[in-house]
Amino acid sequence: MLKSLTDAGIVVVLACCVQGGWRLCPASPNVDGAMVNTMVDARLAAEEDTFWMRRALELAQTAARAGEVPVGAVLVRDGQMLGEGWNHPVSGADPTAHAEIAALRAAASAVGNYRLPRSTLYVTIEPCAMCAGALVHARVERVVFAAREPRAGVVASNLELLDAAFLNHRVRWDEGPCALEAATLMQEFFRSRRQVGSAS
Repeated sequence: MLKSLTDAGIVVVLACCVQGGWRLCPASPNVDGAMVNTMVDARLAAEEDTFWMRRALELAQTAARAGEVPVGAVLVRDGQMLGEGWNHPVSGADPTAHAEIAALRAAASAVGNYRLPRSTLYVTIEPCAMCAGALVHARVERVVFAAREPRAGVVASNLELLDAAFLNHRVRWDEGPCALEAATLMQEFFRSRRQVGSAS
């Protein structure tokens, strides 16, 4: 049972799961259908965010196995993956080879256009200034990151760059899906690096 408060008092909203989808229970009187739809849409959106972020985490683990900082990214539009990538500046001898850039390049190549409107980029760690700028240039609609990057992240941790008034395109952003997993992966990677360094 879902409950919500309105100006008129408490409205009890009932929803039933039917064959993987949600609908109003036929026996529930005085139901605010729009409110149920909004709540169900929010739940489905959160589940989609988690699904794609888990794929980004798999890509981050690929980067870690290659000795790269473990960041993974997936670009999605209309429920379809357009491109994905992971951090590989060291192995690629490319200072721009961040996970976000790799995913953007793959998606742009797949659709034959550097503009990627109505798309969402899922990335395990908060984007840096370079990647945030690329999201704007590509006209990505939304970015979702799992964990903050206190030193170099520019979406929420520093600058709040994507909210800057001077930009000619606004990228919406959200954070949080799989945050613990993404942060733990980073911590374990750098702990391992320090242990190797101290042993040599």
